[in-house]
Parts: sequence; C-alpha cells; structure tokens
Amino acid sequence: MRQKLRHAVDGQRLRDLDYHFAACVCEVTGCDAPELWLAAALASRATADGHVCIALDEAAGRPVLDDPALVAPALAPWREVLRASGAVGQGADMPLVLDERARLYLGRYWHFEQILVRELSRRATAAEIDVPRARAGLARLFPASDDADDPQRRAAAVALLRRLAVVSGGPGTGKTTTVTRLLALLVEQSWPAVPRIALAAPTGKAAARLTESIRHAKQALVCDEGVRAAIVEEASTLHRLLRAIPGETGFRHHAGNPLHLDVLVVDEASMVDVSLMARLLDALPAHARLILLGDRDQLSSVEAGSVLGDICNRGEEMPCSQELAAQLARLDVPAPAVGEGVLPAMADSLSVLTRSYRFGSDSGIGRLARAVNRGNAQEALAVCDGDNPDTAWREVGAAGVAEAVGAAALAGYRAYLETDDPAQALVCFGRFRFLCALRTGPFGVAQVNAWAEAALRRAGLLPGHGRHYPGRPVLITRNDYALGLFNGDIGIILPDPQAEGRLRAFFAMPDGQLRRVLLHRLPAHETVFAMTVHKSQGSEFDHCLVLMPDVDVPVVSRELVYTAITRARRKVELWGNRPLFTRAVQRRIERSSGLRDALWRG
Repeated sequence: MRQKLRHAVDGQRLRDLDYHFAACVCEVTGCDAPELWLAAALASRATADGHVCIALDEAAGRPVLDDPALVAPALAPWREVLRASGAVGQGADMPLVLDERARLYLGRYWHFEQILVRELSRRATAAEIDVPRARAGLARLFPASDDADDPQRRAAAVALLRRLAVVSGGPGTGKTTTVTRLLALLVEQSWPAVPRIALAAPTGKAAARLTESIRHAKQALVCDEGVRAAIVEEASTLHRLLRAIPGETGFRHHAGNPLHLDVLVVDEASMVDVSLMARLLDALPAHARLILLGDRDQLSSVEAGSVLGDICNRGEEMPCSQELAAQLARLDVPAPAVGEGVLPAMADSLSVLTRSYRFGSDSGIGRLARAVNRGNAQEALAVCDGDNPDTAWREVGAAGVAEAVGAAALAGYRAYLETDDPAQALVCFGRFRFLCALRTGPFGVAQVNAWAEAALRRAGLLPGHGRHYPGRPVLITRNDYALGLFNGDIGIILPDPQAEGRLRAFFAMPDGQLRRVLLHRLPAHETVFAMTVHKSQGSEFDHCLVLMPDVDVPVVSRELVYTAITRARRKVELWGNRPLFTRAVQRRIERSSGLRDALWRG
C-alpha cells in the first residue's frame, strides 16, 4: 500500500501531505495495516477537495485516486481494521473519527462539525419579543404594498422571532435592506437600552461592501433618529472580529473569552468554511442572536465544507411549523407553507428571498441564472441564443481565442485607460471583467491576463515594458489592516497628479474617498484584467465575460456557472463549448459532511 500511495503522489493524485499524514498515523499507533494507510490518506485528501469527511461506503470496493489498480477494501472488514487500529476514536485529539454512518473524519474536522451542530441547534429556538412593538415596527418599516405577502417583511419577522436567522437569496433580492430594517426592529425591542451589534464578512472586500450597503440602507429607515444611530455600519472581517493571533491558527476570542455582542450579522456566509464558522460560533455568547446572510446557490468556501448549503438543506424546501405560523399571525405577517407534525428546528430559522429587484421577469440574466440553478442547460443556452440584449453565447475553441480576448479587452478597458482622472478610471474599470473558472490553462486567469495585456500594449494603451506601469490593474491577495486594504480589493496604478506624476496605486474606499498607496507598500497582489469566479464572489460588474475551459474539469459546476452569471449587473457573455457547458450545468458539487443530516434528519 505504501508503494501504491507513493505512486499516487508521483502522479499528483495525492499530496505529499496526505501520504505523510498516513505514515505518521501508522507510526504513532503502531498499526501498519494497508486499510489504515489508505483510509488516513483518503481522509486527508478529502479536505483538500472541500470535503469535511470521506464516506467510506461510497469508496469501499471501488477504485480510488483515479487508479484502477488501487481498490478500496469492502466496508465491513475496513471498519473492523480501523476500529482496532488505535487511530480511530471519538474526540478532537484522535487522528481519525469514524461515525455510525461510515463517515471518516480527521479528528479536528469532526470537532469543528460537532461545534456547529451543537451551537446551531442550541440557537435555533424561539426568541422572546414585545409583540405590539414588533407589529407596529413591521408595519412602519415594511409598509403595505400591492403584494400583501412581502417576502422581505416575512423574513424580518421570522428573524425577529428566532435567535438564529438565515436569510438566503440571490443578487438583488434585498438581503441587506431586509437585515437593516431587522436591526432597527431589534434596537426598538430593547429601546432605550441599545444592543451590542456587530457586522462581519469573510473577506475585506465583502466587509467593505456590507459597510457601504448598510450605510446606504440606514438613510431610508422610517424610525427614530436614536434608533438609526444605534445601528452600526462598520463591518469587519471575521478574522479581525475574532482577533486573529499573528503567527498562530487560533483567535483571542473563543468559548473562554467570548465576543461582547448581543447581535451578530454575517454576510456572504456561503464563503465561510467549517473551521472558521465553528470558531465563530464557539466565540459567540450563548444569549446572542446570529443572523447569516448569503446565497445558498453560490460556490462554497475554498476551504473544507459547504456550511451555508448544509444549513439551508441544500436547497430542499421545508414548510414552517404550526407554532411559527401562529407567531407570525400575531405580527400580521402571512406564513409560508405550514407543515404537519414535528419539524426540524432549522426549518423555522430559514428564509429564502426569491424575488429579484435587479433582474425582472423579462431579464435575460435573471432567466439564465434560474435555468442554470435548475440544471437546465438547454434552457440556459436558449436564453443566450435568444433576443436578449443582456445575455450572449459565443462558441470558442483554442484556435482564435487569443485574438477574441484581445478584441474584448480593447472594447471593455479602453475607457479607463483614456482618462487621466484616477477616480473616473476606477469607475470605468469596474464596468467590465473577464471571469475564468481556473487559474491556469489555455482559458485560465494567467493566460487571459497575458492576452489582454498584450492586446492593450499593441494598441498603445499600455506602455511596452515594466512590472508597475501606468494603467496596471491590481488585485490585493492579502489583508493589510494598517493600509485598510483587503484580500479582493481592486486598484489601478496611475500617475498621481498630486505627486508630480509619480506612480501610485489608487483604491476607492467604502466611504467614497480615494486612497493613494506607494507602490513599495502594496500588499501581495496580482494583475487583474481577468479573475477567477471564486475571487469575484462579493463583487459585481456591469458586464462580465465568462470563459469556460475547453476541457471537462470537475470543478466547473452548476454553482460556479451560476456564481459567474450573477456577478453581472447589465450583461453577461458566456464563451465556451456547448457540450462542456451542458455537463457543467448538470454537475452539482456535493461535499461530504454530516452537518446536514444532523440539522435536518436527526
């Protein structure tokens, strides 16, 4: 087995880390069984693929690691060897944990999942509220319209009634508007006392967008000025909220030193992995309300887990309980579908906003996103082929794609390169972006960046040499709290009119100000004519051009295509191969974990 696993490492089907983890487990336990070698290596490898665990029953008796000669043992004897090995137990201090459903975890990931199950279940309970005050606030903040069944009003009412609230919805469905009004309701509930509220997001870019959105939404609130002032508008990253310890993996806030909060709002929750979400919930005081915002249909985190998807039952709709329906009726809010009998507690904490105020019923982008979400590739292609000014399909292959990318770069980026005003350049640059599924390869970010840059140089819009040149767009890849720049922030290097034309990097801040940064002080960054779909999460552009790979790649999935499409505000172009696009839309990313079963199936 050692030789087979070493061969898998040489073929890049297994990481060195996975092999050495298995070797360490076998050495520490004194068990050299091939079944343990294979199980430990597969459990480690699974986390790199985004899984929290590996389902042994799905691997048992089948070839693994894309090697027909490497066949996993049958399930029953495999489990017996693992349980007798000394490597498997119940606890974070054990190398491996095997549950009753044959899910094998690394010990620490099992521990993280147990924290999530415990904390989410404990918080998915009813909250005590002042009903007359809540009813009056809902009527004022969500005034009656032609549609008595206002989904935003219902989502706010549900969140008011529960200590855990999850609001899922696509772009333009009003998640931030809803939560801002909800915060006003919560402040009014305790007035004149003021609850301690915090806003957070997984990345600096997402935190900046949340700050901007809350600040804007506050101005439209129909409430007392004191209530408005009590709603915080400055969001931070989760790492900053928890106070990451430099050089360590831990945080200063944890169960023994909890956050000083009464209400926590987390935006872009789909991007939060199982480890970070567990640490966050562990540090949240028992009495505090937790409000999660996100799009359950978007890509999950880069790291292990699909926490928001599991919390949202992976899109399977559930009715609410009769108890919640009765509570909503007391607030003059119509209930959604009502179920019979005892339902999972999570069903009453979940609200889904489906009405888009950005993409109307006649919007090509909206119809395209819905078709992709349903896995209907033919309908999606029909939308692109139809007479829709905001959607387009272009069949492209390896031949001619470089020239096509160059032409698109000239059309999309000429405006920002022809202005001398840094603020205007940033506005113009934000109107267009190439989005790629992969970083490398013929249709990856690195190649598309090179093609776009070369085309702009040939057109005389960029200088012919130099790393830092006028017009170079940069994407920050590491947070720098001193500069106020965060992973995902985008700036442009331009001559500074206030510094005798010397080059500076310019960034637009959430407060509308322009920040100038000396080039030698820039945090880690990269050129960003093109960016990956993962990196684009939390961002929006007027026009997105999405390049699909010319080979079938498992990571190119329905969720990735949907996320790319919904980055566009006004137009999206899809370039690729129709059969490969069809496969991608029909492929769903399923990440192994026990969280969904624990929350929804008991």
